[in-house]
Order: sequence, then C-alpha cells, then structure tokens
Amino acid sequence: MITFENLAVQAGDFRLEGISLQIPTGQYGVLMGQTGSGKTTLVECLCGLRNLEQGRIVLAGRDVTGLRPGERNIGYVPQDGALFPTMTVRNHLALPLEIRKWKAADVRRRTEEMAELLGIVHLLDRLPGKLSGGEIQRVALGRALTFSPTTLILDEPLSAMDDQTRLQMYKLLKNVQQWTQVTAFHITHSTHEASELADCQFLLSQGRVESVLERKNEQTESEALSVKPV
Repeated sequence: MITFENLAVQAGDFRLEGISLQIPTGQYGVLMGQTGSGKTTLVECLCGLRNLEQGRIVLAGRDVTGLRPGERNIGYVPQDGALFPTMTVRNHLALPLEIRKWKAADVRRRTEEMAELLGIVHLLDRLPGKLSGGEIQRVALGRALTFSPTTLILDEPLSAMDDQTRLQMYKLLKNVQQWTQVTAFHITHSTHEASELADCQFLLSQGRVESVLERKNEQTESEALSVKPV
C-alpha cells in the first residue's frame, strides 16, 4: 500500500498542501497532472529526496517519512531509462542484487527470471546503444523490480515511445505488475495511458490531489443490473 497523509511541501515558490491519497497493496495507481503541477515534487517526496513540512508517507504498512531513499524498498523507472552505456543488459539487471550482496548463484537465477518475464533474454549481452526505446524501458523496469521492492515508481516511462510500442508496454506493465504484486505509482500527463493502466487514478491540479477513478475494471452496480442474461 502507498499512503500519503496530509502532505505539505514547499519547492521554491511552488507549494503543495493537504495532499492525501491511497493506493491499495498490489494495485496500479496512476497520478495525472499537467507539466508544472507538482508530480515530480511528489515523486521526490515519495523517494525521500525532498523533506516534508508536514504529513507522513506509509509504504507497505511502514512509516518511511524519516527514512533515507535506500531504506524505503522502492524500485524506480525514470523517463529515459537512465542506463549506463558501458554495462550490458545482464549487468543492469544484476546491479541492484550485487549492491545488496546477493550470492552469485541467486543473482544469476533472478536475472534470468526477470529477463524471461520481460521478454529480453535475447538482449542480455547487449549494450544500451544497441537497444530500441521500448527495449531500454524493459531493462529499466527489470532493474527496478529485480530485488523485489514493495513499491514501484514509474516516472512518465512511456512518453517518448511511438504508439505501437506504447500499446505493447501497456500490456507488459500490467502483466509484470500483477505477476510481481508490487504496488505501482505511475506518473503521466496522458489520460489514455491512465485509462489503460490504472486500478486507481488521481489528478494533481492547483496544488491538490483528487481521486478520479477507482477499481477501473470493476463493474458498477448499475452496469451489472443492465447486463442481460445469455
């Protein structure tokens, strides 16, 4: 679960106040908002890169408000993938595990498992310069998930993709999130992207967050009553 409780934060002349939202455990939450609305500021607060004036952040039942970024058990997928040019795909997937001092055999097993899940086994020995935009984001997603975080942050990961690749990534993101059961927090300005991915959806506007969609795939009572028996 991801919970923001009455957050207030100042970023230069920009201020967010009274920010509260909740994404249930294992669900895919999407935060929409125009450029400059404060989405990046909230991501920084969630990651522990910006201090709060008030409020608290709870992840997987643990108050992380005062914890450092590396203590929050968060996987992060940036907009551009942020891959190291001299590291192979295999190295990228293994890096978070090696930092956490996993045994070599476990690193190899988990790396291959994640590559299989993401459909990038054939890319394991390639460098980022030989990858397409969609492949780069698959690698960045794998790197973010390989150590089994409780929380996944995706910061506009599909914004630079063409339409066909974006459609493929919608399906991949939902399949991977459901398989790993990670709680996802996806940032976007695209209403279509939100409608395709969100279990719960929020809009950030004028310094406030409003819940605009919950349980997208669940029929409303009126819809259920209108269904005719076969």
